[in-house]
Amino acid sequence: MPPTITIPTTAIAYPPNGKPYTTYTLTLRSPSQLRPTQIPKRYSDFEGLHTALTSSTGKAPPTPLPAKSWFFARSTVNNDALTESRRQGLEAYLHAIQTDSDPRWRDSDVFQAFIRPDDGGEKDGKRQDGVAATTGRRSAAAGGDNYISTGSAWLDVHAELKTQLHDARMALARREQASTPKAEHEAGAAAKKALVKSGTAIARLEDGLRRMSGKGNASSDGEVERLGDGEVRRRRDMLAAARKEREGLESVLNTLAVKSAVAGLNPGSVGSGPGATAGAKGALFQQTPQPSGGGGGRRVLGGPPAKETERTRELDNEGVLQLQKQIMQEQDLDVDDLTMAIRRMKDLGIKINEELVEQSTLLDMVDQDVDRVGSKIEIAKKRIKKIN
Repeated sequence: MPPTITIPTTAIAYPPNGKPYTTYTLTLRSPSQLRPTQIPKRYSDFEGLHTALTSSTGKAPPTPLPAKSWFFARSTVNNDALTESRRQGLEAYLHAIQTDSDPRWRDSDVFQAFIRPDDGGEKDGKRQDGVAATTGRRSAAAGGDNYISTGSAWLDVHAELKTQLHDARMALARREQASTPKAEHEAGAAAKKALVKSGTAIARLEDGLRRMSGKGNASSDGEVERLGDGEVRRRRDMLAAARKEREGLESVLNTLAVKSAVAGLNPGSVGSGPGATAGAKGALFQQTPQPSGGGGGRRVLGGPPAKETERTRELDNEGVLQLQKQIMQEQDLDVDDLTMAIRRMKDLGIKINEELVEQSTLLDMVDQDVDRVGSKIEIAKKRIKKIN
């Protein structure tokens, strides 16, 4: 009987050298277990699972993943409502896979690897293929002897990480040069899988470096080789460079996914893919009928047609649309900065007004004192005249 999977709780993880992120705790309950098994997962892990399931089974799972907002990037770290909505969506996603009449998704090796906790049965620090969690540390109690305990093992895992990043880079190159949707999808899935595995390797390397630097839990670390401070700094720099490279590759993959989504939503009006014609690109700027047909031209309201610029001359239609979204996001940020500046000026104006009122009161008191002293001086002058 398959275990019952729920996501009852979420948490915020604070990696030492990265941005905080939200983890979703998978709870697996089975009649044969006394205690439920808990596995933390990131949203990117679910994205990797979805891509791998679609690629391996040839069909997307019965329920889609909760959508990620590309137009206005929002984070679940400081948004409880968004976190709860995504938690419910991810739980519904797993429940649909578990209960669907078609068993192809829940019986696949990819899904079984996703819900399988680390049991320490892997050799030489290598992980099995499939989707694995990229979050957090693996203690000896939770991960058996899977953690890195020697400097040579750390270097071996780092070499694997470089290989995974190279595979992701090559897959992205194939995806960008793909001429068919199928080849594009396969290359994208391969890139995502390599990035997920590289995220797992980075988490293991961080945990191993923490242990070997002497900052781990001595009661659970067991026999761990200790490294000098200089070697720890050198390896920390190596890890930071790999993490930065992975983030760059993931950003490229997300950008290509956005371009594909835009092309899929509107394939006929402004062209799609890198092969969009100059006429279709001109139609995007000038709103004139395209030579290939597809509907009449549109009328530009409020002014003449927009012209090409240095930023748009080398872009295709999807690139122009992506650039427009980026400009709108930058404008929104500028508006927020302007609002904060106006608020500061308002507060400053209120303070200046309060200071002016106080200074005016002091001046009135000085005027009264001057009048009083002037009257005394006049009286003194009159007395002096009488004496003379």
